[in-house]
Amino acid sequence: MNDLLDALNENDPEDSGRGVHRPRPPLAVRMRPRTLDELVGQQHLLGPGSPLRQLAEHPDTGPAGPSSVILYGPPGIGKTTIAHVIARATDRKFVELSAITAGVKDVRRVLEQAKDDRDLRGLTTVLFLDEIHRFNKAQQDALLPGVENRVVVLVAATTENPSFSVISPLLSRSLMLTLRPLTDADLMELATRAVSDERGFNGEVELPDEQRETIVRLAQGDARRVLTVLEAAGAVAWNAAGKNPRTPVRIETEHVQLAMDQAVQRYDRDGDQHYDIISAFIKSIRGSDADAALHYLARMLAAGEDPRFVARRLMISASEDIGMADPSALPLAVAAAQSVQLVGMPEARIMLAQATVHLATAPKSNASYMALNQAQADVAAGKGSRVPDHLRDAHYPGAKQLGHGVGYVYSHDAPHSIATQQYAPDDLLGVDYYQPTENGAERSIGQRLAKLRQIIRGKRQ
Repeated sequence: MNDLLDALNENDPEDSGRGVHRPRPPLAVRMRPRTLDELVGQQHLLGPGSPLRQLAEHPDTGPAGPSSVILYGPPGIGKTTIAHVIARATDRKFVELSAITAGVKDVRRVLEQAKDDRDLRGLTTVLFLDEIHRFNKAQQDALLPGVENRVVVLVAATTENPSFSVISPLLSRSLMLTLRPLTDADLMELATRAVSDERGFNGEVELPDEQRETIVRLAQGDARRVLTVLEAAGAVAWNAAGKNPRTPVRIETEHVQLAMDQAVQRYDRDGDQHYDIISAFIKSIRGSDADAALHYLARMLAAGEDPRFVARRLMISASEDIGMADPSALPLAVAAAQSVQLVGMPEARIMLAQATVHLATAPKSNASYMALNQAQADVAAGKGSRVPDHLRDAHYPGAKQLGHGVGYVYSHDAPHSIATQQYAPDDLLGVDYYQPTENGAERSIGQRLAKLRQIIRGKRQ
């Protein structure tokens, strides 16, 4: 069971006759697909004649030659693997750089060597650049000549949306391929293959369905994590079996738990996940699904999201999505935000949960929000003539001679403190911006508003 012991970096005195053990590569590296047909998932990119298949299987054919690609997707779904498959094509040289450690000098050095290899040796260089979103504009600019002149076939990987993280000239010279998250079925297939394949465990471990499902669930869609946890669980099972155990060794639940006791949440506070999760959170509240909203709240808190950010978004939702249908929503959201400031985590999560449930279960109305949008649109269009003279400021000498304030009716002198009087500019008389819904408190507000408009506009019935 050397593969498992290798994973734990144990020494093997019989290795190479040198008395020093050289660990084998991790299971995730050994199981890396050699062809596109060995990939799990990403079937939308692998159809006959697809750009990716053309690049990997017919690399230098066609009038245009090979195209550079930008692979966009979450970690652990095959971006690096695809780059290695592309590089396996005949007469190709593979060079890998990481945007974390590489700079402009490294890029230029690779491009110069690639030009020599192309001109002198007939070799095409595949440059795999991991995490290209970490390159600044100047560093990305350095790639342009090599990509434009096809000195290299650039395969760039990013977990952040290339539309925001990659410069436009580089995007326009490359194919952008979006990789989809792997399904549980994809990861199940991967784990099963790793158990039986000679590059993996070669049948030396037994992985029951229950443990396989647990590993897939813990991996959160990350193929690399599936193989990492599986390798660690196999090593734990082998060691627990004692010396010279019979094979296959069965991986039990406790072995998986020791290998990884909780799922790692995938969340980047400055990237797509930050925006995607908060978007799903607010849309769940708007859709009145308290359970889904609590799930996304839990994910954000588990990942260390700033609770003040969540509280601010709750305040916005209280006005944007609930508004006058439940006038208590905004004060409650504000109170939750204040509680976060005063109490802090972890207790502040309780206030955030209460506000989340209140907002999700409250009646919904965006009528006040839409009313403001329409009013602003009219202002932007130039509507709204001068303020009526009787409403203008009259607190200075000579104002009355100008007609300012003349004829103004003090509302509290009128019956029920509501006077018949023009308030809107002449060109906006009779415009109804606010259209209350029949939801929650707005039903009674709508009835009252209709009476108010009749009195103010002198249309009593």
